[in-house]
Amino acid sequence: MKFNDIPWKKLGLFAGGVLFGTAGIRVLSSKDAKKCYTHATAAVLRAKDNVMETVTTVRENCDDILSDAKDINEQRAAVEEAAVIADESEEIADTSAE
Repeated sequence: MKFNDIPWKKLGLFAGGVLFGTAGIRVLSSKDAKKCYTHATAAVLRAKDNVMETVTTVRENCDDILSDAKDINEQRAAVEEAAVIADESEEIADTSAE
């Protein structure tokens, strides 16, 4: 293999990647980086608590809406049943009058 046949560009990219990776690991494991990760994690946990409070509020509202809707449907059913009974009693009264 000749000196000019060596893929210097690929070897340079590989060496740069190794160097960058090694430096990156050192940066990511530094005390400052750990401090940053800790603050970011704390922010995420605060956001999670806020989201869970909102979910709880929405769930309570949905339960109230469902309960009210059931009450409305029960009242409607009672009114319709009373109307049917009234119609049947009128028919019976009309039949007995004849």
